Amino acid sequence: MLVHNCRTFTFDPKEEAARIKLCQGVLTVLTRSAQPRYLCTCLETMRILSRDKHVLGPVATREGILTLAGLAQIRLPDADRQAAREAESSVDEQVVVEALKCLCNVMFNSMAAQQVGVDIRLAQELCARMRSSGSTHHEVRLFSLRLLFLLSALRPDIRGGLCTETGAVGLLTDVLERILDIGWAGPYEVTPPDGHTPPIPPEKVEQTMEALKALFNVTLSNSSDEHSDHQLRLIAALMRHILMLRAQTEEKTEEVHSHAINLLSNLPMSCLDALIHVPVQGGLEKYGGKNMDAVQVLVDFMEKRIDKGSNYKEGLTPVLSLMTESSRYHREIRRYLKAKVLPPLKDVKERPEVGSTVRNKLVRLMTHVDMGVKQGAAEFLFVLCKESVDNLLKYTGYGNAAGLLAARGLLAGGRGETEYSADEDSDTEEYKSAKPFINPITGHIEEPMPNPVEDMTEEQKEFEAQKLANMIGELSRQQLIRPMGVRKDGSLAPLEEAIHTCQVADGSESDSD
Repeated sequence: MLVHNCRTFTFDPKEEAARIKLCQGVLTVLTRSAQPRYLCTCLETMRILSRDKHVLGPVATREGILTLAGLAQIRLPDADRQAAREAESSVDEQVVVEALKCLCNVMFNSMAAQQVGVDIRLAQELCARMRSSGSTHHEVRLFSLRLLFLLSALRPDIRGGLCTETGAVGLLTDVLERILDIGWAGPYEVTPPDGHTPPIPPEKVEQTMEALKALFNVTLSNSSDEHSDHQLRLIAALMRHILMLRAQTEEKTEEVHSHAINLLSNLPMSCLDALIHVPVQGGLEKYGGKNMDAVQVLVDFMEKRIDKGSNYKEGLTPVLSLMTESSRYHREIRRYLKAKVLPPLKDVKERPEVGSTVRNKLVRLMTHVDMGVKQGAAEFLFVLCKESVDNLLKYTGYGNAAGLLAARGLLAGGRGETEYSADEDSDTEEYKSAKPFINPITGHIEEPMPNPVEDMTEEQKEFEAQKLANMIGELSRQQLIRPMGVRKDGSLAPLEEAIHTCQVADGSESDSD
């Protein structure tokens, strides 16, 4: 029967009462001493039942959670000490694994169970067990990490306590070091893998991802002090190492890298020097001796996510945000990314959004329907241009950049608020010779277009102009469009307001027909 139902995830509502009764009966058996094979059978039954959130009443109680935690060898203050000692001496690792799986399901599906977990400090005691346990059993470690991830994801209020009271950040860092067999070549430099290092085994890939997800949660509320800065810089060094590793498949490699990138986004930007400062391995002289291998992995990862063409919000925006903020803080990272993403312009015959380069792909995203994706791509390019409107327009054209400039109040030109180094970009000779012929709106050289009013008389031109004005006025009155103007500060305003506030300088000249 268990084999038949092991992949059952949907249940008949008509049998709900029977499943509740079975859940209560299984829990009663689990509270008594029993041989491991009977415990395993009961726990496997409970695991299947716990997929149904409607039957968890009996187990989502203090008694139920304490029973499962005891079988998972998580010592809790409210547990019977004698029973706990007996359980530890008799329970084998398969029972521990099944109990952990049950706890994962119950916590995921029951808010009542989550509250019990908070009340009995389940997450804190789980950390204590992980710290003291010498078990290297794959599933014990995997589901311990998954349970910690679920508890810290579903109850954000425990994250602060996990950091300050339990030292969860240091614990999970140590777990990652053990999983990946980390050696240190320097204070914040992991011994690099050699060219013959095999891919990470599938079991270690699974453990690594669960540890990264749990670390992501607990670092969301991490306070900043000298000790935590040291710990977070260690994490940055570990993330660099993970970015340089590969799994058995491209898909798994990308998935691991995605979790590493998400975690890097939580860290203070000052700690990201560990990504590029690796004295033992050395770096590039043109970037101050910094090593840009990990940054290149980020560029490659970003391009792969763009090429997928879907799920940009979750898959692409984290890496865009990470590269944007690290470019603001680290001059060498910005210079490297600028060289890779926005190399000096030569051919400007095509629109900036047309083509297969990284620049073309990012410029296309500047008009994406998803606001977060659009803003993320535009902000990244803007930072690479040192927040100079003129430099941004050179690479994107005014039409693609209008959304960002309007949001920042920079439609009239200027710079952003961040201050950058004084190093200047030099234009190529090809760009200098083509610049006078570039359409600033589209960002490329356009073929000469015939003048549509060339053969019209003055009366016809005036008639067409009046007709256009009437159409705009009608659309405006119907509130289908809203004519806008630019204030003196570069922000958008309704056209009437923009005209009213605009003051013509004394002595200015005007053309007259």
